[in-house]
Amino acid sequence: MFNLILELISFPEISFFVLILIFLKLARLVAAFPVSWGLSLFNVKVFIMSVSVLVGVQWGDEGKGKIIDVLTKDAGMVVRFQGGNNAGHTVENGKEHFVLHLIPSGILRQGVPCVIANGVVVDPVELVKEMNMLTARGVDVSGIQLGTRCQLIMPWHKLIDAFREDNAKGEKKIGTTKRGIGPAYCSKAERTGIRGIEMADAARFEKRFREEADAYNKMYVPFGGEKLDVEAAWKEVSAAADVLRPYLTDTVVTVNEANRKGVHVLLEGAQGAFLDIDHGTYPYVTSSNTTSGGACTGTGLAPRTISCVWGVLKAYSTRVGEGPFPTELDNAEGEFLRQKGGEFGATTGRPRRCGWLDAVSCRHSCLVNGVDYLAITKLDVLDDLDEIKICTAYRIGDKVVTGFPEDVYDLNRVEPVYETMPGWKTSTTGVLAWNDLPENAQKYLLRIAELVDSKIGIVSVGPDRAQTFRV
Repeated sequence: MFNLILELISFPEISFFVLILIFLKLARLVAAFPVSWGLSLFNVKVFIMSVSVLVGVQWGDEGKGKIIDVLTKDAGMVVRFQGGNNAGHTVENGKEHFVLHLIPSGILRQGVPCVIANGVVVDPVELVKEMNMLTARGVDVSGIQLGTRCQLIMPWHKLIDAFREDNAKGEKKIGTTKRGIGPAYCSKAERTGIRGIEMADAARFEKRFREEADAYNKMYVPFGGEKLDVEAAWKEVSAAADVLRPYLTDTVVTVNEANRKGVHVLLEGAQGAFLDIDHGTYPYVTSSNTTSGGACTGTGLAPRTISCVWGVLKAYSTRVGEGPFPTELDNAEGEFLRQKGGEFGATTGRPRRCGWLDAVSCRHSCLVNGVDYLAITKLDVLDDLDEIKICTAYRIGDKVVTGFPEDVYDLNRVEPVYETMPGWKTSTTGVLAWNDLPENAQKYLLRIAELVDSKIGIVSVGPDRAQTFRV
């Protein structure tokens, strides 16, 4: 290979272009794994800025918290860019088990600034509870930055969420966590929402709070909505605001400054691609952009700054709540995956629906997200199986399709077309390198990468931080 490069650059008419291509390839590789680097070009320091995005490829619960924790080892800043406390990111650092809802998973790496960016909807009371939980367990939260432009989840948002879900019938039920996420994003779109910066002025914040609280009571209570006790609610929210005030930061500035200085910025998404408000299985979705495109709008970073997209993919498929799920196993196999994988919601405790890996949906997700590298989690859950199936196509009526339907009506009636692969029937939980994986496990992973048109970068074989290796 080296001799071929030398041969090519000996021709002046193509040497410049070959060198540029080599440079770009090296930059791409560097961006995925290291922090940042630079070289002197005409006495000017040129940096390859490394901004990585991590997203869920499926319906959430893929293990993003753990992978963020692993990648943070090489990061100088971790930024949560969307969603709210309806997401639960679980991290086991070898000694303790943490479930985080709003604070980026990088908080467990000492000295790494953790940013809650403007695209997140923040429940002030719940954020303070989470900070107090971490402090009580010896975790330093002083490096948290709370975006001044983030929207706040207020008590009436949770009441609206419950009112709508409880009164929905049949197919109209979305399966919301009733934490006020959707109504908070609605307020944002209606331009009636309260933003983080408003907590900086206590008097202004109280005025806005009381106005919107009274508006809720007038609008919803006559139709059966629960009445909000404004005084009690204000007492709780104002106390949280007092705690959070020092953490308010113009995160657009701090995140961009970190990028310009060559800091490796890691952007953390919540939920998964098929819960994206635009690209998911609408209407059974969340209320924000969970795909990599949402990282720019949520943080204020320009698209050109992003150098690598990590897609977290469970070795099988799960989904929480309502909505289509083509490979769902409502049988003993599904129950095996649920129990072996501990598939119960980190936020709600609800049992997750389980099924075989759906390569059709994952391929579409990797396309939408521009996934460069896959982080495949929970491979060990499949250790005991004689055979493992992968959905490679859908049958709709008399047609077999390999594309992902845009209409949930069609998605609800697809029949998965499976490819069966042999299992490996041995434990992988102690494996720390690709070459030590059983041959059939390697073949399974490589087949996934081929089907979804991406590369494998990380494999996880257990919940602990140490049970993870790069490929």
